[in-house]
Amino acid sequence: MTSEGGTQLDTKLAGLLGGRTAAAIQKSFGIVTVGDLLSHYPRRYARRGELTALDRLPINENVTIVAEVRKTTLRQMKARKGSIFEVSLTDGVGFVSLTFFNQAWRDDILKPGMRGIFAGKISLYQNQLQLAHPTYTLFNEDNPEDERTADALSAEAKRIAEQPIPIYPASATVTSMALQKSIELVLDALDGAEDPVPPAVAIDRGLLAFDRALELVHRPAADRDWLRARDSLRYQEAFVMQTALLQRRLAAHALKAAPRVAKPGGFLERFDAMLPFTLTADQQLVGSEIEFDLARHEPMNRLVQGEVGSGKTLVALRAMLATADSGGQSALLAPTEVLASQHLRSIVKILGPELSAELLPTLHTGQLSLAERKKAMLRMVSGQSLIVIGTHALLSEKVTFYDLGLVVIDEQHRFGVEQRDSLRRKALYPPHVLVLTATPIPRTVAMTVFGDLDISTIAELPAGRQGITTVTVPLAEQPGWSSRIWTRMAEEIALGRQAFVVCPAIDASVTEEPLEDLDEPELTGTAGRPPGVAKVPMASVLEMTERIRSNPVLSDYRIESLHGRMSSEEKDVVMQAFAAGDIDVIVATTVIEVGVDVPNASTMVVLDADRFGISQLHQLRGRVGRGGVPGLCLLVTRAEQETLARQRVDAVTATTDGFELAQADLELRREGNVLGLNQSGGRSSLRLLRVVADADLIGDARAAAGEILDTDPTLSGHLALKEALARRLDEEDRAFLDKN
Repeated sequence: MTSEGGTQLDTKLAGLLGGRTAAAIQKSFGIVTVGDLLSHYPRRYARRGELTALDRLPINENVTIVAEVRKTTLRQMKARKGSIFEVSLTDGVGFVSLTFFNQAWRDDILKPGMRGIFAGKISLYQNQLQLAHPTYTLFNEDNPEDERTADALSAEAKRIAEQPIPIYPASATVTSMALQKSIELVLDALDGAEDPVPPAVAIDRGLLAFDRALELVHRPAADRDWLRARDSLRYQEAFVMQTALLQRRLAAHALKAAPRVAKPGGFLERFDAMLPFTLTADQQLVGSEIEFDLARHEPMNRLVQGEVGSGKTLVALRAMLATADSGGQSALLAPTEVLASQHLRSIVKILGPELSAELLPTLHTGQLSLAERKKAMLRMVSGQSLIVIGTHALLSEKVTFYDLGLVVIDEQHRFGVEQRDSLRRKALYPPHVLVLTATPIPRTVAMTVFGDLDISTIAELPAGRQGITTVTVPLAEQPGWSSRIWTRMAEEIALGRQAFVVCPAIDASVTEEPLEDLDEPELTGTAGRPPGVAKVPMASVLEMTERIRSNPVLSDYRIESLHGRMSSEEKDVVMQAFAAGDIDVIVATTVIEVGVDVPNASTMVVLDADRFGISQLHQLRGRVGRGGVPGLCLLVTRAEQETLARQRVDAVTATTDGFELAQADLELRREGNVLGLNQSGGRSSLRLLRVVADADLIGDARAAAGEILDTDPTLSGHLALKEALARRLDEEDRAFLDKN
């Protein structure tokens, strides 16, 4: 709130910093208020006596460095009037140059031996590092007019040398120094900041007061200041976040749903009696949890996570049958048409002719003909079809249900919040929701991101699986191994087996979809390559299909393409032919990542594997070794050792345990936006909190937030916390929590 007494956290920056500065900060960072700016914490702290390692600077990125002027050169341009002033900076080992045109006056300011903070965009010109469009702030030099004693000057010099200098996440238009100056202006004007963490909680944990923590994190006199301030602010962030998630959980439990209970002799009992195998212990346990949830008047909100091939879909089908027993319909939302079509075929097959005729499973996708869509919609609105499987087409306003009781979402991260919510709005009562994911989630992430969901885990694989051998093919070190890839694949096909080849692109210019979990520098093609080296074109489906067909060791086999530009009918024809054994090799994009089930497929070759995230590689690998045939996965990469890209590939090679990989994935990338729309990859909405390192802190904050909400669910007695939630969650984030 903004009072008449002075600047508050909700005060707009324009009135304090001026319209131009405020607009630049808003454009670069989305920062509008005083609270937003003060939450833009330093990403690190430098010292006057410490220089930045110049050889580690990322090319083509905006950087802020601490460096020393090595030499300067002022010369006149020959071709035209004017001067060039060149400055060479050093860290004692490497060098970076600055160039100023027609600014000879800087020769009187920048002198050899001076140190300061320099900012700009790092580029490579004639194999030399340059700082383009540079700005700088020099450290204070000795003042010859200072009359203090030598001891006093020495003490002051030591204090200044040791004082941490905040370095902020910056942009091309707003430097770290500019942010520091703006933040200092705001801190000087701030008229207190109410702490959202209740006094009893803060005192018990030894936390600093909120306004004191803000002061010390931005203007520390020593390392102990910002370290303690960050600890206090980190706890506050966890406390506010967990309060938001727990509030949403309480709101969900307050809704009333129609119970869905299996009946004696009904669909579920008949289905279980005809199963030719016994459910695993994990499947039985999770099934019991789901049946308990479905029988309640509160809508189920449960996430089922499990390894690739662990039988999550079977568990979901049993939930659909229990819902059908009560007369309700179930909608299974799949991310691709290939997967939706396969879900329909596998469900019809496992149900058998009799149950299928009664339940009438129906497919609804955007690629159906007009007559097929009308037929499917009639089955849905009349209640004839008790099981509906579809893609985004189910979200159309024209699609209605007779009595939608259960929503099953396969791979939640593939659907936006608005998309998922639109399906739920088609129910007469709040439907039960079951989310399936084959990307295992570490406990800390589950607690942070899915804090308002109940979570079940299927870790046990069905009996009979032969396992998968995964090998990294490192072409950077072993370029000669390239031909062996295709020979090895041919050996598998000669045994009567089938293979997948996965490429990150359809053709030379089109990727199937945004590649998962890659940091921005790697998307520019610099990952695993020296600065300035041109990126190697990505392997593409259309090109690789022709190359594999022309390879002598594979020329006798049937090889087809599969990608997202094909129509639904074209993709379905290829997949059905592959499942029937009429195609030996499919060259595909990640369209086959989820759910494709061909037991005879034994080999997976992933080209440019470093272009994919850990969870994508794990999902892709799960397409082989699904029957009685052992699986082989070759991860082909040009990324060099010690690069982040190579670490991802090697992590997948090291283990087939999805839970270990989920932890490695989390440690190698940012957490994403845990409160808003950007849930995976990209910029993290977490400011100081990190879910791996701060797992215990998050758990403690959750417990403390739960105690507050137990006694004050509306936070009427905790106004500072209520206002912090309003500041932390904008309208988009609140809508996300309401719908998720």
